[in-house]
Amino acid sequence: MSGMLDLLLRERIVAIVRGLGGEAADRAAEALVAGGIRLIEVTMNTPDATRTIAAWREKFDGRAAVGAGTVLDLKMAREAAAAGALYLISPNLDEEVIAFGAERGISVWPGAMTPTEIVRAWKAGAEAVKVFPMASLGVNYLAEIRAPLNHIPMIATGGVDLATIRSYFEAGAAAVGIGSRLLNREWIEAGEYGKLEENARRYVEIVRSLA
Repeated sequence: MSGMLDLLLRERIVAIVRGLGGEAADRAAEALVAGGIRLIEVTMNTPDATRTIAAWREKFDGRAAVGAGTVLDLKMAREAAAAGALYLISPNLDEEVIAFGAERGISVWPGAMTPTEIVRAWKAGAEAVKVFPMASLGVNYLAEIRAPLNHIPMIATGGVDLATIRSYFEAGAAAVGIGSRLLNREWIEAGEYGKLEENARRYVEIVRSLA
């Protein structure tokens, strides 16, 4: 088991930062870390994503692991790795990205929807698989595919909030990916970063209560 997979399975929440930059992004990420979030994914379709990844790798060293999300192909994987991303997450399955991660010692958690895609990702070397879009598929879908594929760690992404998070873990999710529910834009625009921190803490407390 790699260090990043161990961290994922222990902490069980990946915060997804998309389309947020500058001081607002820095302060929001600081609030999440203060609230107990230990894995932060910066999506590659965020403006200046690689610059943010590089800066946060240094800023949060020893406090949180920063990775890259929406890594669609090998070119993006190389850019993310050069910026210092500790793991690569995708909405899709690209076996070249998995191979690249294996060569570089970088964890890759690709996206998949069907059982065939999930097994294909696992056989290609993915340590965990992101099941997406869970908001559309629903928690019952996760429970059904986990039954025959319970040896593959799955990250449920989409539709996770304070009311549903327990149900995803009860259905067999190894971890969850959470975006806007952790990074409330209204709070960020109002400079209410204390609310972000407290909200993050509530998610973390729920996860810890399940251990």
